[in-house]
Amino acid sequence: MKKLVISTLFVLQAFFGFAQTAAGISGKVVDAKTQKPLQNVVASIQNTNFTQITNAEGKFSFAGLPLGSQMLQIKSVGYKNQLLMIEILANQMLDLGVVVLEEDITQEQQTSLIAITENDLGDDNSGSESTSSLLQASRDVFQQAAAFNWGQARFKMRGLDNEYGTTMINGIVMNKIYDGRPQYSNWGGLNDATRNQEFTNGSAPSDYTFGGILGTNEINTRASGYRKGNRISVAGTNSNYTGRLMGTIASGMRNDGWAYTISASRRFANEGVFDGTTYSANSFFASIEKKLSENNSLNLTTVFGQNTRGKNSPNTDEVTNLKDEKYNSYWGWQDGKKRNSREKTVEEPVFILSDYWKITPKTNLNLNVAYQFGKIGNSKLTYQGADNPDPTYYRNLPSYETSLYDDNGNLTPNYAQAEAKRTAFIADGQINWDGLVYANTHSGDGHSYYTSYEERTDDKLLTANGILNSQLADNIVLNAGATYRNLKSHNFQNMLDLLGGDYFLDVNLFGNSDGFHTDQIQQDLNNPNRKIGVGDTFGYNYNLMSNNIDAFTQFKFVYKKVDFYVAQSYTHAQYQREGLYKNGYYPGNSLGKSEKVSFDNFGFKGGITYKITGRQFFVVNGAFMTKAPALRNVFNNARVNNNAVDGVGSEQVTSADVSYIINNPKLKTRLTAYFSKIQNQTQSAFFFGDGAGVDDATTSVDESNAFVSETITNINKRNLGLEFGFEYPITSTLKVNGSAAYGEYIYDNNPNVSLTIDGRATETNTNPVFNFGEAKLKNYKQAGMPQTAASLGLEYRDPKFWYIGANINYLGSNYIDVAPITRTSRFYDAPLLTPGTPVDGATYERGAELLKQEKFNDFNLLNVTGGKSWKVGDQTFGFFASVNNVLDTLYKTGGFEQARNSNFTQMNQDVSSGTPAFAPKYFYGFGRTYFVNLYLNF
Repeated sequence: MKKLVISTLFVLQAFFGFAQTAAGISGKVVDAKTQKPLQNVVASIQNTNFTQITNAEGKFSFAGLPLGSQMLQIKSVGYKNQLLMIEILANQMLDLGVVVLEEDITQEQQTSLIAITENDLGDDNSGSESTSSLLQASRDVFQQAAAFNWGQARFKMRGLDNEYGTTMINGIVMNKIYDGRPQYSNWGGLNDATRNQEFTNGSAPSDYTFGGILGTNEINTRASGYRKGNRISVAGTNSNYTGRLMGTIASGMRNDGWAYTISASRRFANEGVFDGTTYSANSFFASIEKKLSENNSLNLTTVFGQNTRGKNSPNTDEVTNLKDEKYNSYWGWQDGKKRNSREKTVEEPVFILSDYWKITPKTNLNLNVAYQFGKIGNSKLTYQGADNPDPTYYRNLPSYETSLYDDNGNLTPNYAQAEAKRTAFIADGQINWDGLVYANTHSGDGHSYYTSYEERTDDKLLTANGILNSQLADNIVLNAGATYRNLKSHNFQNMLDLLGGDYFLDVNLFGNSDGFHTDQIQQDLNNPNRKIGVGDTFGYNYNLMSNNIDAFTQFKFVYKKVDFYVAQSYTHAQYQREGLYKNGYYPGNSLGKSEKVSFDNFGFKGGITYKITGRQFFVVNGAFMTKAPALRNVFNNARVNNNAVDGVGSEQVTSADVSYIINNPKLKTRLTAYFSKIQNQTQSAFFFGDGAGVDDATTSVDESNAFVSETITNINKRNLGLEFGFEYPITSTLKVNGSAAYGEYIYDNNPNVSLTIDGRATETNTNPVFNFGEAKLKNYKQAGMPQTAASLGLEYRDPKFWYIGANINYLGSNYIDVAPITRTSRFYDAPLLTPGTPVDGATYERGAELLKQEKFNDFNLLNVTGGKSWKVGDQTFGFFASVNNVLDTLYKTGGFEQARNSNFTQMNQDVSSGTPAFAPKYFYGFGRTYFVNLYLNF
């Protein structure tokens, strides 16, 4: 403590001690506890191009600085930032002496965040995404609230999906070409290895890429960039996993020119927050660097994350009321153990070879080559000629018996049968694995009616890029880069378990097997009626190929009162499908390669910072870009044919924001108003729809029900809102912080809905797409996130290195994800009649009641965090603890309408019964959760 006080006084006195030399500053950065010099600390003069990295002795120096008042920022990963006011005088060198950095205990908060953001990412129909992982690098008060306090409620920055942000490792883009989103499981659990991050907000300039309108997160894994030392930690939690072990070794740059960093972790749970959700993850990281010369280094990074986790089901209110919000229909008992039928497995190692070349003192070139391969598997149960084994299948629930109608439209409930189903569901309500095995073993012919399989994606991705940074003049910086990506993605169904049977028949029983179209049931006409076993490919089998090129240039200009930048980008995307099966529905356009589909796109962005004073700034950013659709949305029915979406085109993305910022050693605050518009978006989905197959007056009732591929085109979205955050130290140890977000995220037009109905495919109709016309979605709310949020917190940080903080949070204006097909005019059409003929009794007033978008209840969350660290000899050990949702508040984080009732008659009858069989399904947030992490640095 004495050393800390002396060092602080030394810094203050340095404002008045000057040497008679050129205008500039110098200093030495040390650790507050060990008093050891800190290498690779970033020292920068804010709002200028002056940046230095401390050397092995912790020293930095600047010369030729602009005269007058300046703000010096000292920052390093794992430490609290230092912000110092300095006065630069002509012909004088300011010696700051020793600058002390204190450990930032709150860095441990990242480890609890990861568990939240992985939950349900990318699951079918979940609408569950989070941008919280994109914000870990930022120390902005508002963004920290969005990540750590609101992330558990699936808050999205500016209402944007994470495909509109860019996540990079060593300059390599990690967003998937398939859906545009990063797969966080690839590096999950490697918190120590991924702490060196740079974040840019919105469309603000990045040194590495043109980026999107959500922001850019660059993870730097260069071996020499890690602070020398070793670290082990043990964590316990009750979230997705229950325990974690992690260890890291970093050598720093050695005298022989070598540096290495190795990190590994293990996360595990027999059961997470939700019933039957197992978790097993092993992660490994290694980075090794060789200093070839003073101006050139070569670095190899390997990242491997193996992650298997059991999913949890979305449930209707009926199911939740019968059970509870933690009920999960995906699991059941088998041989005395819980088994989840839906597990997600991710194994995609990535290798990155990087060359860092300092061409001149003012020009740097970074060259990278990366290769990623592996698999993503999502397991499911299949049933063939047998009853649906899902315990929440609508025929298995009490509501089915109380919502029966006769042919005249009269409600005919069977209350006795409903009570029997209610009793049985409450008593059990899980998958009967042993019963499935019994059915297969007693089939008589060895045929498995029930099996467990996985939907697999095996990717091979090659990436090469170059990133140039050059200071063209004292006030001009050029950033430029070019990237090439080549993807081959193998997509297929893989048999995991025959559940006691001998074989599974590779046919589609939804196909027309009436003796007239017998070929339609064949998944592969070249291998009809194929019997498959464990490990065999079946169902669908195809490759998706992509070639992507992008390039950007960016110029940043820095002047005394004004900074501004301009950036441009060009991207080219070429997609193609290659079918490996000759599908029975599409014998003429399923096998072989499709036509190539190409998109050329451009982007422009710019911004200006007006320096009102050295501590107050006015910032404006704007961007316009076109963006290729994600690969998944180009081929709307890729599992069975080569057809591309008719008229699919690039999105147009417009964004602007205006900020007022105060940044001084006392008050830090930001107020931002933003606007974004996304036009011509395309989305695809699959579901079974009652009434969806109706297309002419000769259609029978049974044929009107179909499994369909839904494509929504020309979607326009408009997002606008406000962000506010502040941080103020009441005393030297007590700090108050607050954040608030207000957004209005809506659909800005009526997009078009079309359905691909396989059952309508014929030799002359190889693309059975039926246009349902406009979906009346204009002014409906976008779903999947709170649009309003607020946070108020207090933080006490004791000089003896212990810390405690608490935040109270409000989250509201979260809406359900609506079913577009029910908002088309076909919703009112009567079965068996010509389209446009309304069903008897249908009124738009009743339709408006049925189709009103549900708004979830607003809620409050109380979060508490704390920690303490000690120094014993050369070792530092400590702990971090957090409790989220202290009051155990029950809340819905998202949900979606079931699209099965796709016409007025069926939906009206279902809702009017009082216990709808196809009610919306919901996701729930975690209840009270804790996270405790013990660590040792040595």
